[in-house]
Amino acid sequence: MAKKPKEPSADGAEDAGAPKGGKKKLILGAAAVLLLAGAGGGYLALGRGGASHAAPAEKRSVAFVDVREMTVNLAAEPNQERPRFLKLKVALEVKDPKIVTEVQPLLPRVEDIFQVFVRELRASDLEGSGGIHRLREELLRRVNVAVAPTRVEAVLFKDVIVQ
Repeated sequence: MAKKPKEPSADGAEDAGAPKGGKKKLILGAAAVLLLAGAGGGYLALGRGGASHAAPAEKRSVAFVDVREMTVNLAAEPNQERPRFLKLKVALEVKDPKIVTEVQPLLPRVEDIFQVFVRELRASDLEGSGGIHRLREELLRRVNVAVAPTRVEAVLFKDVIVQ
């Protein structure tokens, strides 16, 4: 025989043994999980992850121009007894090997700009990775002024010694 559905009691409450809204909470929780999983999958497919699944990017052809090693006196710190020196060897990164022939004749100008700038620095200006990063950014800015309209992509340190 078929069971008769239970009728609510006079106060409108169902039987105390049955959970209230249990199925609704389960369905809402599952829907939320599916929604988040779908959003995450869409983000990976269309946004950040889309490029990693695409065809491999073309290889960048870069070239490097070595700048002559420099040893430069640094500006004196207050109460400094001995002179301090910076030994610096850098390479310039350009995005096309054809640009190397345009940059090489201008290397004396680049070396001059580097030396004039570095002579104004103090040893304390070069402390830590932050000091070296600031030096790299300033040298890059100055080298691009010296070789304009050609553009250098990066200044790469081969050797940096503060003594």
